Amino acid sequence: MSLPDRNNPYHFNDFLQWRQKVDYYADDPFIQKVVRHFTGSEWEAVDAEARTVSQKASFRWRDLSESIARPEKRPFMLHYDGHHNRIDRIVRPQETENLEREVFSEAFFADKTSLWVKLIKMYLIYQNGEACIACPITCTEGLVMLLEKYADGQETKAILQHCKEGINGEFAIGAQYLSEIQGGSDVPANVLEAVNDSGVWRLYGTKFFCSATHADYAVATAKPAGSEKVALFVVPSWLSGNKEKEIRNGYTIDRIKWKMGTSELTTGELTFNGAVAYPVGPLEKGVANVVGIVLTYSRLTVGLSAAAFMTRAVREAKKYAEFREAFGLTIGQFPLVAVQLARIDNVVKKTTAGAFKLYRDFLALEGGLKGLSVDEPEASRKKRFDIRELVMLQKMAASWDCTDVLRDAMSIFGGHGVMEDFSSLPRLYRDSAINELWEGPRNVLLTQIHRDLQQAAAWYPPSAFVMNLLHGLDEAIIGELSEEITSLVAHPNLFQMDEKTIDVCRRWDTFCHKLFHAYQDLALKEVERN
Repeated sequence: MSLPDRNNPYHFNDFLQWRQKVDYYADDPFIQKVVRHFTGSEWEAVDAEARTVSQKASFRWRDLSESIARPEKRPFMLHYDGHHNRIDRIVRPQETENLEREVFSEAFFADKTSLWVKLIKMYLIYQNGEACIACPITCTEGLVMLLEKYADGQETKAILQHCKEGINGEFAIGAQYLSEIQGGSDVPANVLEAVNDSGVWRLYGTKFFCSATHADYAVATAKPAGSEKVALFVVPSWLSGNKEKEIRNGYTIDRIKWKMGTSELTTGELTFNGAVAYPVGPLEKGVANVVGIVLTYSRLTVGLSAAAFMTRAVREAKKYAEFREAFGLTIGQFPLVAVQLARIDNVVKKTTAGAFKLYRDFLALEGGLKGLSVDEPEASRKKRFDIRELVMLQKMAASWDCTDVLRDAMSIFGGHGVMEDFSSLPRLYRDSAINELWEGPRNVLLTQIHRDLQQAAAWYPPSAFVMNLLHGLDEAIIGELSEEITSLVAHPNLFQMDEKTIDVCRRWDTFCHKLFHAYQDLALKEVERN
């Protein structure tokens, strides 16, 4: 029984001292086990790199991320200088500039950096949330992969070099300007106009969601004048010699969005008025290259960042439950809390194992997610199809699970759980909600997966798809899911407003989560038996 004490001695110091000392990699046996299992012969090198970068991500970069998240440090626009010159300067705190420079100096996409090293670096850095870093990294990755395939001129090759290897130690940052006011996911409906002006392509019109607006270069979609086909371009933010003068490349930043999450990241509305742009790939293949290259890497990253966000949240919630006392017990001793923590801990492990398993299978694809070809051996074509669908399933399921897990983790802290200056969890929660929508909201992906399975059914029955994805899992689960997918894909489409279609849509939504969770269960089983 407590007695009155006007000088309440209670403090959080023990918990805070633990939190300050946590090394994201060295103190996490599970991620070490995942890395060891999936990276194979590269394990020792990847492990060493992970330990090195974790010393930065877990301490200095963590602290910088916390500092720049404060509301008074959010970026703002300075449209004109003191002499009425239009400059559209994005003003950001010095901590953001320092963090960005240090993180990009990791040379994620350089030839010297193995793909597994890149992945583990990203996973550890993403435990600090968006922090104006996560989105630019994956946007730059999409730009690099696009240019590695299509850079064929002096300008695009120079941009690729700047992003991959850096220039004088400075690594360029990429962005994606795809969405327009009439709809983000409906890329074929884009109307931004590209005009070939005596051999120089120029862009005219508006883009409505331009994330990483501070970037050096952006991938942009536009329709060449007179064409109904979407083309893909790379747009420099400044032409040569103009960055220092703050003269932008034929466009204005009209405003910065006021967003619920990823608040440190500038997302702007832009108007192009003759911006010089360089075409990338065949002009008529813009949509295919956006989906097959740019969005694929972004969606893979959403799954990885979901695992990272959840890992940090659950780690801190578990420790807090060991520290915090109520009614004479630590709260972790209450069965309901123990059940809750066990559940979200399992989701974290499944999501992390699933993300690494999918990445391993993605790396094994020769030529990446190129279009399916009837000339390709059937086994290879099926594997390519599997990965295409898994990328979308992971993006949808992992981002959704992340928000749920973060909300549950915050609840362990009680009222402190929603205090932005008590922990990072509210910020990660808001960032995770953005990831649910970024690179294809739920309904768009559900529709696309259903359509893909229908189109492939003649040569790849849906039941065979399930069996290939889940080979090694309990046969009863595989049989149940195989039967369900056969029934759901047999329905003609998901567009009719009738009772039968509504019922199929409900079942399809639930089924896709069950299917990907089963894939994650298989991945976790694979990790734990080794």
